[in-house]
Amino acid sequence: MVENALRVTTDTARCIGAGMCVLTAPEVFDQSEDDGTVVLLDESPPPGSHADVRRAERLCPSGAISVREDPGTA
Repeated sequence: MVENALRVTTDTARCIGAGMCVLTAPEVFDQSEDDGTVVLLDESPPPGSHADVRRAERLCPSGAISVREDPGTA
């Protein structure tokens, strides 16, 4: 079974800098040194990190992370 690609977007205006995303998927998310808001490192992460990225989306207290499947690039 081929896993669909993911597209990740973040909303820095909603981000409160909790850092759950960085703790959960540090290969995909970082935090700004200025204000601690989310920095997206990889908008189309590899399949091996999909579970972590989805978990980061669920754990984000402000809902600043959105993940959607992108079947066109699998």
